[in-house]
Amino acid sequence: MRRTAALLVLVLLAAAGGCTSAEDSPPSDPPNTLRVLAGSELKDVEPLVPQIRDATGVNLRFDYVGTLEGAERIHGGAQTDLAWFSSARYLTLLTADGGRGRPVASERIMLSPVVLGVKRSVATRFGWAGSQDVTWKDIAAKTRSGELRYGMTNPAASNSGFSALVGVAAALAGTGDALRTEDIDERGLTDFFKGQTLTAGSSGWLAEAFMTDQDRLDGLINYESVLLGLNASGRLREPLELIYPKDGIITADYPLLLLNQAKRAEYDKLVAYLRSPEVQRQLMTSTVRRPVVPEVTPDRRFPDRVLVELPFPASLKVVDGLLFAYLNRLRRPAHTIYVLDVSGSMEGERIAALKQALINLTGADTSISGRFAGFRARERVTMITFAEQVIDERDFTVDGTGPDAPGLRQVRDYVASLGLHGGTAIFSAMRRAYQRAVADARRDRGSFTSIVLMTDGENNRGISADEFLAGLETLPDPARSVKTFAIQFGEASPAELERIVRASAGARFDANRTSLAAAFKEIRGYQ
Repeated sequence: MRRTAALLVLVLLAAAGGCTSAEDSPPSDPPNTLRVLAGSELKDVEPLVPQIRDATGVNLRFDYVGTLEGAERIHGGAQTDLAWFSSARYLTLLTADGGRGRPVASERIMLSPVVLGVKRSVATRFGWAGSQDVTWKDIAAKTRSGELRYGMTNPAASNSGFSALVGVAAALAGTGDALRTEDIDERGLTDFFKGQTLTAGSSGWLAEAFMTDQDRLDGLINYESVLLGLNASGRLREPLELIYPKDGIITADYPLLLLNQAKRAEYDKLVAYLRSPEVQRQLMTSTVRRPVVPEVTPDRRFPDRVLVELPFPASLKVVDGLLFAYLNRLRRPAHTIYVLDVSGSMEGERIAALKQALINLTGADTSISGRFAGFRARERVTMITFAEQVIDERDFTVDGTGPDAPGLRQVRDYVASLGLHGGTAIFSAMRRAYQRAVADARRDRGSFTSIVLMTDGENNRGISADEFLAGLETLPDPARSVKTFAIQFGEASPAELERIVRASAGARFDANRTSLAAAFKEIRGYQ
């Protein structure tokens, strides 16, 4: 059991490591291939593809994308046969009017509730160890007092955070009915999110970040499967006590959705196979998720207790309002430090792409995912431009969410004015960014601070990578915990960027495989 769960964690972390969608595909697909638009957490199912093909004659080709972006693609008419995410609730609301993208069929495949994992010593101190009486209000009381610091994914980027946000809001409302706008307890939710000191764009990356930062965190909110996998991995300094709040949770049910009616026969074969008792047991063992068929009893890793399932909002307006409230009012504000290459090699289409990617974040991208990825109210944005040396450093405060808000206009004007210079001093610019992070950490410890590095070349001016990394080791905490998200573009060295992100426990994004706009937008889920 330990070996299986440890393998699960490795699969989850591999899914988060590249932080880019799997766009590469073979020249041609085998016969009876179904294209599957899927969440990255389903990468732990992909090893079963040969087995599925042998048993059913159906071959699966996965294309991974975030849950919200996946719903947007489907609603926009994406050419795919199936969709498979941890939840289809947002897509269901998005297509409730019968419009484009409404699934032809849907079948649940696995279950994993979103719960809180707390270090065993902390749970014991709170009197929560072994208790079935802990509520979300009890948890909020500990976060309000500063006694509980946890990690949770960004609900606008990842379903585990989305489920947690909706579940906590429904529990704090206390009505027992589907959440309405007037039921949202913003004061209680603000108290709850005071304890969130780590955010992430995916559940797998959150697990890795927690293991890196476990000395300064007390727990994390994630899928039950991820938390059980962490406990079995041998990488935690102390195990996590899983807390299932008695006032309710929201469970991911991993529905397999049929989008192409012409593939109904293949879909039915696939569903019958995945829901067969033998395969349900196999999925439970390999993914640490609960079975959905009554013939298979959950094994001893899962607590034998009845879980209260909270009602999900029946209105897209309520869900969107809750997401925007989280981003702009409920969570800790962000401070994002952009380190931008404006060397001569960025001339032409490259600098134009950089400008457009940043302008998109000021409200120009009006897509569903674009609206949630934009700069947020209360956010501080620092732009550090560099070429042969640091060229400029400019600060902005986002004072509103509309595209005409003064802070957003100032960002647009600044980005539009960017000019080009010679040379590429990547590490000198990064040293300046961390110096700024140190100063801010001393002044304000209440923000999510992160650094975004974008370069299209290799370092040829200023300090070396070794000098930068040596300086990073001497930084005071919490500045050392500030993560760098590096965008690989043009001829930038993957090895150099990987050294930076590994040293800061960040992540690298490959804009050569997608676009600068896509990379900048994806990173927003991690800030």
